[in-house]
Amino acid sequence: MVAQAQAGRRGRLPLDNEEAARRLEKAAHVLEERGENAFRVRAYRVAAETVRRLTRPAAEILQEGGRRALMELPGIGDRLSLTLSELLLTGHMPVIEGLGERPEDVLGSVAGVGPELAKRIHDTLHVESLADLERAAYDGRLATVPGMGPKRVRGIREALAGRFRRPVGGPVAEPPPVEDLLAVDAEYRDRASRGALVRVAPRRFNPSGEAWLPVYRTRRHGYRYRAMYSNTAAAHRAGRSHDWVVIYYEKGGATGQCTVVTETGGPLADRRVVRGRETECARHYGLLPE
Repeated sequence: MVAQAQAGRRGRLPLDNEEAARRLEKAAHVLEERGENAFRVRAYRVAAETVRRLTRPAAEILQEGGRRALMELPGIGDRLSLTLSELLLTGHMPVIEGLGERPEDVLGSVAGVGPELAKRIHDTLHVESLADLERAAYDGRLATVPGMGPKRVRGIREALAGRFRRPVGGPVAEPPPVEDLLAVDAEYRDRASRGALVRVAPRRFNPSGEAWLPVYRTRRHGYRYRAMYSNTAAAHRAGRSHDWVVIYYEKGGATGQCTVVTETGGPLADRRVVRGRETECARHYGLLPE
């Protein structure tokens, strides 16, 4: 066991149980120092203890049964199963990458992204981690940031690929058709308005702990979707926390996300559009020729 743990610490992948547990405990400590929700802190510590007590490698369990097998372990839920699987296979925890630092500092650590650009990316896309940045670089959102040309986007992709053994956010799914995204958006907003969805209590911008955020899960044409209103500083500041809808999608283990909003100007005014794919939306609405 000692030799196995030492091998994991030298960077050999997948991580052994002891090294994975140690990193989960470190994440819990950073979360606690940052003043995050006590339940989240405890969840990481429970996960660490679960992994440490396993009688077989967690990576082997993941390989044989996928994330569902990890979710059958004590204290490992859906979100933690994703975090744990990425930790075991890559040595990184993308969902908490950069804990303890401002989002601008995390983004600014990437070659080609200076302080000003990092702030612009964060303010425009609400990107807060390297995992988010990697997804935005591949799904088209990064190209919508002012001053972000194709050459710079390619440079950021290459810089991220050079820092990690594989893209920090995992494989990126081919974006679904705008027709499907707009249909999921419409279904979500309709069901949310009727109170037909489960509501969760987000940690951010929710001092009362109210369960106000409706979450919708569905499948369509081979994709799995999860939709929810955007609970970001920009959305609240603009008074659009019940207009901007973030849609996460997954297909074949690859993931991506987009944001659907009500356009405020131009030929698409008052219509729902997928950010970064306005031209496709205009064709969908018959405003441009096919």
